[in-house]
Amino acid sequence: MFDVDELIGECRAAVDQGEPHRAVREILERAVSDATAVGDALRPRLGGLNVLYNAPDLTVLHVVWAPGMILFPHDHLMWAAIGIYAGQEDNTFYRRNPEQPTSVTSTGGKELKVGDVLVLGKDAIHGVANPLTKITAAIHVYGGDFVKQPRSVWGPGPLEERPYDFEVIQSQFAEANAAAGLTAEADA
Repeated sequence: MFDVDELIGECRAAVDQGEPHRAVREILERAVSDATAVGDALRPRLGGLNVLYNAPDLTVLHVVWAPGMILFPHDHLMWAAIGIYAGQEDNTFYRRNPEQPTSVTSTGGKELKVGDVLVLGKDAIHGVANPLTKITAAIHVYGGDFVKQPRSVWGPGPLEERPYDFEVIQSQFAEANAAAGLTAEADA
């Protein structure tokens, strides 16, 4: 049986270890190995970023991607671990363009399916897409205060760096929910 408070407690304990991102990876691997139990506990129905825990040294999010949703390239400026328990998350990785440091260039990607866990370094820049006609759901753990950390996003429009704006990201989730016909009532 999956327990959110237990997961958060394990992640909090991992922060004090020498390599917290590795410890969190193991925690997420155990959690998403029983994807049904995670889904039963978190009940994903509506796309969004849901904060499960937030502190200066750790943030745990329940992230649900609406069908077909695409999120612009962005950075975190802290390590991150992503564990998929429903659907599929396609990550495209980027690096800053050496000739134009405020723009980015694609460097490859990684497809994550149920049970997969991905760890990103503090310098990673990635964009995310849900290629499916159903929701994708994951637990994201960050080695810092994801909510308050100033960071960057590249898009909408040209892949030029601009400040990450939580309101713009929330509107992307709302638009993707509307396009997929997902409503708050479905989340009840």
